Amino acid sequence: MKILMLTPYLPYPLLSGGQIRTYNLLKKLSKKHQITLFALIKSEEEKQYVGELEKYCYKVRVFKRTEKPFTLKNIFKTVFSSFPFLVIRNQAEGSLEAVEKEIAREKYDLIHAETFYMMPHIPKCRIPIILVEQTIEYLGYESYVKKAKFYLKPFFNIDVKKIRRWEKYYWQKAERLIVMSEEDRQFIAKDLDKEKIDVVANGVDTKWFTEKKRQIVNKPTVLSVGTFKWLPNIEAVDFLVNKIWPLIKIKMPTAELLIVGNAPTTKVIAYGENDPQIKVAGRVEDIRDAFQNAHVLLAPVFSGKGTRYKILEAMASGTPVVASKIAVEGLKIEDGQHVLTSNSASVLADLTVRVLNDKNLWQTLSKNGKEFVALNYDWELISQKLDRIYQEIGNYAKK
Repeated sequence: MKILMLTPYLPYPLLSGGQIRTYNLLKKLSKKHQITLFALIKSEEEKQYVGELEKYCYKVRVFKRTEKPFTLKNIFKTVFSSFPFLVIRNQAEGSLEAVEKEIAREKYDLIHAETFYMMPHIPKCRIPIILVEQTIEYLGYESYVKKAKFYLKPFFNIDVKKIRRWEKYYWQKAERLIVMSEEDRQFIAKDLDKEKIDVVANGVDTKWFTEKKRQIVNKPTVLSVGTFKWLPNIEAVDFLVNKIWPLIKIKMPTAELLIVGNAPTTKVIAYGENDPQIKVAGRVEDIRDAFQNAHVLLAPVFSGKGTRYKILEAMASGTPVVASKIAVEGLKIEDGQHVLTSNSASVLADLTVRVLNDKNLWQTLSKNGKEFVALNYDWELISQKLDRIYQEIGNYAKK
C-alpha cells in the first residue's frame, strides 16, 4: 500500500516518545508498505538525520517551522486566528501546497497524520485519513492552565478552548482515530462513535532493551526519565524532588536520584546544583545505561493522557517501577504484581524504599515486568495491529 505519513517532528534521533513511536513503526511497517514521510523540523541541522529515515521510507521531505515557539509572530497570529497556538507554532511555509501536489501526483491509499495539529497540512481530498492522538492535547493544557499565573490564565483559557474545538473537529474529519489506551478511547467516545476509534498502544523493542546486562550499582539509585519538552514530565520532576525525595532521604540517607531527559529546564538543572545526591544527566546517548544502572524508576505523573514509554522501557529493562496511578493508566498492569502505585507522596516514598531494601520484591517486580512487556507491548505486536487498520480502510481495500 502507498502511504503518506505526516509528523510534527523528524522521527530521529530518538529524543521523545513521539519520535520513538514513529521510528519503530516505520521500521516494521516499511516491510509491507511504501511510505512517504513529510516531517516538520525546527533547524537545518536536523537534515543530517534524514538518511537514517530513508532506510525505511520511499521518500522523506522536511519543512521548517519556527525554531522557538514563542515568537512575536506566532503569538500575534494566534491572537487573530481561530486556530490555537499549538497549531500556529506547527505551521510550515509550503507544506500544505507540497502535500496537495504530492497527493495529486501519486495515488496514495492512505494518509497517516500523527497528532491533530498536522491535520491543517492536509488539503481536501478523498484519500482515507488515519489520525493518531498520542495524547489528548486539550486535557494536558487544561491541567497546565490551572497552575498558571493569574494574569496569564485568561489568554491561556481562550487558547485551550481553541485546542479543544479543533482537536474534536479533526477527530470527526478522520476516517479512523487511533489512541494509546482503552481509557483514552472511552473518554473520546463521549464525542465520537466508538467504532471509529482504535487502540494502538505505544510499544518497546524488548530485544534491544535486554541486550545489555545490568550493572551492579553500590549506591541505591532512584531514576526519573522523561523529555522536558512535555509539561507533565516537568510537573512530575517538581513533585518528585520537592515532595517525595526528602522523605526517601530520611529513610535512606545514601540514596541518589538520577534525572534523565532531553532539554532539562533551568529549574530542573538547579535541583542537581542544590543537592549533591541529585544528578541531572539530561539527554543520554543510550537510555539503556540509565535503566541498567538504577534500582527503581519513580514516575509520579499526574496529568496527560496516552501510555508512557518510560514505564514500558523500565519494565523491558528489568527495572522495577513505582508510579502514580495515572502514569500506568491504560497499560492493564497489575498493582503489586508488575508495578507499585500510589498517588500519595509519602506512600510513593515508602514504596520506593521498600523496593530498594527488599531483594525478593525487587526480583519479583523485575521478572514480572519484563515478561509482561514482552507478551503485550513488543513493537512487532503493535505494528501488526496498526497494519490491520491500514488494510481495513486503505483505498485499495474498497475497490
